[in-house]
Amino acid sequence: MYKEFGIKDEVIDLSEKVENEISSVINEVNKRCEINTMKVLKAFNKYNISDMHFGMTTGYGYGDVGRDTIEKVFAEVLGAEDCLVRSQFISGTHALTVALFAFLRPNDTMISICGKPYDTLDEVIGIVPNDSSLKSYGINYEQIDLVEDDFDYQRIADRLSKNDVKLIEIQRSRGYATRKSITIDKIEKVVSVIRSVNKDVIIMVDNCYGEFVDEKEPLAVGADVMVGSLIKNLGGGIAPNGAYIAGKKSLVNLAAERLTAPGLGKEVGPTLGINKYILQGLFFAPSVVASSLKTAIYTSRMLENLGYKPVPAYNEKRSDIVQTVEFGDKDKLIKYCQGIQMGSPIDSNSVPEPWDMPGYTDQVIMAAGAFTQGSSIELSCDAPIRPPYIAFQQGGLTYESGKLGVMKAISQII
Repeated sequence: MYKEFGIKDEVIDLSEKVENEISSVINEVNKRCEINTMKVLKAFNKYNISDMHFGMTTGYGYGDVGRDTIEKVFAEVLGAEDCLVRSQFISGTHALTVALFAFLRPNDTMISICGKPYDTLDEVIGIVPNDSSLKSYGINYEQIDLVEDDFDYQRIADRLSKNDVKLIEIQRSRGYATRKSITIDKIEKVVSVIRSVNKDVIIMVDNCYGEFVDEKEPLAVGADVMVGSLIKNLGGGIAPNGAYIAGKKSLVNLAAERLTAPGLGKEVGPTLGINKYILQGLFFAPSVVASSLKTAIYTSRMLENLGYKPVPAYNEKRSDIVQTVEFGDKDKLIKYCQGIQMGSPIDSNSVPEPWDMPGYTDQVIMAAGAFTQGSSIELSCDAPIRPPYIAFQQGGLTYESGKLGVMKAISQII
């Protein structure tokens, strides 16, 4: 059956060897999955989730008990005072934009302490000129780059001693940067440094790709607010769209009034029948995230054996579901992404090609044979077409399908 699926003999042999090598790492993922599943179950039990919460509202969405209870469940799971979970968020980038415009005012300064954020925020911040950017409203932006994949703690402390910074932004995942993703331990350490100098600055974490990878979330180690997408980890591959903002109640209220309108905030927002999918997605999320991690671990060891440069290594501590592989060759990068598409359940006959995608400065190739458009909790692989030609792979609704997709992709480049 492997051969009928287009997988080569040498890939089959290597796969058997690799699965033995990674077994102990996979066991650790399974243990964390059980812990995070318990968190979700406890929250569902605490708020007595029932068929009643699957109902829908239209129009203004007043009195939507399902929506309001979903936000309590998410807050409980994420360790937040409050949470805004809405299908009106188009993406993680949209939720981050709403948060930044909610928290910042003209002449305020925000600092990214992980270097430049993800490419889609360039025009939001004003790094790339845009008449609707934060910069166009007189909001200042600075960044402090990482040093050897860790925060520049001294420089951060020195800068904050001036006491003129309103918001610190931490991007947990690496985006299209060459740095490693930021672990919860490092976030905890830098929060401690920040608070030793400034107790009032807002610490905001872009948590996209990071939920349920660890047993803790950024709020548990001192972050004020965090943002993520429901077509990534917390949607479990079931939520068809949406995002969340979780953290201090005062900040969540500001974000709600920016998403809707001042004076309306969280009281409006029709759910249009999405409640069941959000709840069911959250229920499946720990298991789906575990499948994504196992797919990433498998990918890392397979491609390391073939002489490529994966980050993280298969047995390295992870902070997100993203697995990168440096191919050093444009054609192999493209063929690998095309192989992931071939091994997908949806649009397997499509052939992705690099193109000028809105929001990105380089041409990008995106392989995503997904049930939900743009869902990166489903097996997907994308890359900016620039040296050293790094593929950014994420997702895998099940380990078995993720493994087969990777085997198919590797067969394309051997």
